[in-house]
Amino acid sequence: MSILYYLRYRNKKFEAVSNLGEQIQSGAGHKAAELIINKGAEVLLTGHVGDKAEEALKRGGLKIVDGFKGTVKVKDAVNNYLSK
Repeated sequence: MSILYYLRYRNKKFEAVSNLGEQIQSGAGHKAAELIINKGAEVLLTGHVGDKAEEALKRGGLKIVDGFKGTVKVKDAVNNYLSK
């Protein structure tokens, strides 16, 4: 599955961030992790993270919350996380 964009949530607003790593054959997970870290993210809400991306994200100090399925709306995932 290709991920074309990430959504950044900050100050109650969403911003679409293009996934430039999506077009490369090797190292896409690491490149995506680098992009997310460089955007200043603190938490990643996702369905799944590959091993290499997970290592890079954790080295970057991100908290990873996974297990969200494709039927979950982004807004609901964010509200669920913020309510805890």
